[in-house]
Amino acid sequence: MDKVKFELEIPIRASPSMLYQYISSPSNLQEWFADKVNSRGEIFTFIWEGVEEKAELITKKSEDKIRFKWLESKDDESYFEIKIQVDALTKDVSLIVTDFADDEDEVEESKQLWENQIDELKHTIGA
Repeated sequence: MDKVKFELEIPIRASPSMLYQYISSPSNLQEWFADKVNSRGEIFTFIWEGVEEKAELITKKSEDKIRFKWLESKDDESYFEIKIQVDALTKDVSLIVTDFADDEDEVEESKQLWENQIDELKHTIGA
């Protein structure tokens, strides 16, 4: 069964360089994304309430984006990506989150989860 791709754009008041630190380093991801984050090479281990999920770092572009692929979904095209977008005119900064839900019914729930995580990030960095 194909997963459903979705995208979220969330405005955030922070500099792209600071944001990049929070989306790319295990210690900073641990502050807002998961309870604990470890990395060994390209493999990141995310832990939520004692449950481990492993993801491979696919793309890392400084001050631009980071993309992970869950190891458990290696047989499909899914991934999750956090991209920093800066409006050329207004210089407003947004995070563009691309992710996949298992089916259409889970898209809203997945978006809500991301919004909650980004709210936690905003709180962490004081944005």
